[in-house]
Amino acid sequence: MSYEQKKAKLNNQYPAIIDLAKKAKKRIPNVAWQYLSAGTGDEDLLDRNLAAFQNITFLPKFCKGMIEANVETILFGKKYSAPIGVAPVGLTGLMWPRVEHYLAATANRLQIPYSLSTVATETPETVGEYVGNMGWFQLYPPKDKALRQSLLKRAKEAGFHTLLVTADVPMASRRERTKRAGLTMPPRITPRMIWEGITHPTWTYYTLRNGLPRLRTVEHYTGNSDLKFTSGFVGNRLGGTLSWDYCKALKEEWDGPVILKGILHPEDAAKAIEIGLDGIGVSNHGARQFNGAPAAIEALPAIVREVAGKVPIIFDSGIRTGLDMMRALYLGADFIMAGRPFIYGVAAIGEYGGDHVAHILIDDLKNNMVQLGVTSVTELRAHDT
Repeated sequence: MSYEQKKAKLNNQYPAIIDLAKKAKKRIPNVAWQYLSAGTGDEDLLDRNLAAFQNITFLPKFCKGMIEANVETILFGKKYSAPIGVAPVGLTGLMWPRVEHYLAATANRLQIPYSLSTVATETPETVGEYVGNMGWFQLYPPKDKALRQSLLKRAKEAGFHTLLVTADVPMASRRERTKRAGLTMPPRITPRMIWEGITHPTWTYYTLRNGLPRLRTVEHYTGNSDLKFTSGFVGNRLGGTLSWDYCKALKEEWDGPVILKGILHPEDAAKAIEIGLDGIGVSNHGARQFNGAPAAIEALPAIVREVAGKVPIIFDSGIRTGLDMMRALYLGADFIMAGRPFIYGVAAIGEYGGDHVAHILIDDLKNNMVQLGVTSVTELRAHDT
């Protein structure tokens, strides 16, 4: 079966992200599903992220003849086929083995960016072989300068050209649902875990074949592949120290664009521009860090006004459809990232699941732009609502 035939078949089976999410929930163990889908605290922000998009509506204009939407995007001087990329997700191998390799290959095929997390379960060296020149690297800021410089050097040598610096994790959040599901580091072999393995045989087969998930990028520095030991290293050595001086140092050390990810306050955006950073990542970490934050899409307009076109704005948190993408672009985002939907895709249908998610989002974006009567993001932003 050709790639195009597979694409058509999958579109008939799973026409929307919600269909993939339902399939993924059945295919992966409950503990992995709860880790992927959970927020923090009582999780109100998860619902706010999604609901806030519904309040943004448009008035379409018709009788424009045959029109076609062009969504090719130039970002930091690089062309992408659409304004969508794969956001970084940690501990991804728990959801599905080799998901980083699959999504990196998706990015390379479709010419969209893929962001590798510092705490992913594959390394920059192996992911770089799949991602081509579409690689971004996400950094949880190490406390130790030598460790930071080593991570940056490894990412750069593996071909990653754009750096995402995560600002919104000053400390680990309380993810109550994940705890209730029984996720520990390393996962303990309990009767419940054995039952999960038996009742999810495909996941179990591929996990055993690939090996239990490990934080392979970080274990390079521990001399120990034990997940509990490596997780302790992450907790002690990564995060909690980000400052503006630290951001300046990163800008000096990284030869390429640096985006500060997790910004919700306009003053933080202004300061990032002042010290020379190249992009602003508007995000509330997918509702996984601070339950008292606003929906990211609600924070976007004020940041757009503050930035005033000085640097690109990259948006994530709550994207589930191409219409959501269109809403964020209309409000001033220059580029969109999505995390959970791409994981749903791989967990639901395997190697080409990321391609399918990208096709759904891009096709839906184009469709909604044509429904509205616009052919470009420039026209979209000038449209009446």
